[in-house]
Amino acid sequence: MNQRRLYRTIESFASEHFKTDKEVLKHILNEIVKDENIKVKGGRIWQYEASTESYRIIHQIGVIEKVEPGYRIPVAHYPMFQALSEQRTIIANETDRYLRKKGIIKYSATGVGDRIRWKGGTVYQYVLAFNSDFIDQSLQGDLNIIGLAATSLLKGRKIERKAKMLEMDIDKAREIQLNILPDPAFAFYDYDIYGISQPDRIVGGDFFDYLYTDTEKDRLGIVIGDAASKGFRAASQALYVVGALRMGASYHTKISWLISRINRIINRSFAEEQFVSMFYAELSDNKKGLLLYANAGHNSPIVYHARTQEIEELEPTGQLLGPFPDESFRVENTYLQQGDICLIYTDGVSEARGADGSPYGERRLEQQLAALAVKSAKEICETVLSDVNKYSQDSEEYSDDKTVVVIKRT
Repeated sequence: MNQRRLYRTIESFASEHFKTDKEVLKHILNEIVKDENIKVKGGRIWQYEASTESYRIIHQIGVIEKVEPGYRIPVAHYPMFQALSEQRTIIANETDRYLRKKGIIKYSATGVGDRIRWKGGTVYQYVLAFNSDFIDQSLQGDLNIIGLAATSLLKGRKIERKAKMLEMDIDKAREIQLNILPDPAFAFYDYDIYGISQPDRIVGGDFFDYLYTDTEKDRLGIVIGDAASKGFRAASQALYVVGALRMGASYHTKISWLISRINRIINRSFAEEQFVSMFYAELSDNKKGLLLYANAGHNSPIVYHARTQEIEELEPTGQLLGPFPDESFRVENTYLQQGDICLIYTDGVSEARGADGSPYGERRLEQQLAALAVKSAKEICETVLSDVNKYSQDSEEYSDDKTVVVIKRT
């Protein structure tokens, strides 16, 4: 039989849905025995058992004398099993006494599935053994193709299972990350607040949160951060930091102490290169619009003062979180008058690249903020992110998570 056609034939045997690999192999063996173009009259499936270091018969079919169900052959007593790992297919004289009593004087066998370590060598996960009226070297090529095709099918099933598990894990990770992000809108006294976070991948390292407790309703913490790594690694770190912040905020701690504590936790829990930049702001019912803040190596938020139309940048008051465990963080302040806006963002916004490779930049953010000054916090937030995404849509260079939080005093 043409070998390419034989390969496709074996593939077609397993086109149906099967729950286990054993069911696939049983179906393949049954179809091989029934196929008039493949000159075999019976066959058996042997499965390697690591616990006994032996092969156990799990299926047999055809015009053959049946072997006792569950019969085992130790690998150490049967060199053929190791030889199969190197040659895939073997035609040889039977040496097992019990099998010889069953009339198996000469056999043909091919290895299928993964190679499993055994005493310095390897053995196949499964062995397909066949009976034929004419067992000679001409059969070896067909058996090679059968073993190759069956192994390919099992590997394909394994990849599909892993892909489904990965998809489930990704969905769960995305769900967890969405759960740590607050509702985008928050109203606090005469402040209109809105935030959006867009991961570059399915999950990302950007985060923001509103830290508010029922026991201290006159104070609101607003935090935005960016974990240095990407993907799941960054997302896990973001989740960790947000949890620590929420716990610390519940104890009504001072800003400088809270951030210093978070810094030491990150230093102990993550590698040096897994640093975090973070900006922490605190609002209260202060009539003058006092905004307290600490900036741990984060991008400088932009404050637009409506009355003077001037821009103020809230510069870092300490280094990045993680690499420097003894770092102290100053608390500075500014004031938000009626109509003033504070735009807090991560570097995925300012460093988004255009088609020519140039960054979006802080200057463009300032212009956007001034132009949108009469809009609501939600409109400003959505418009800025939309403009950044439009600017970088044709770029194949740098891309990162993008997060924006807008605070507007109304």
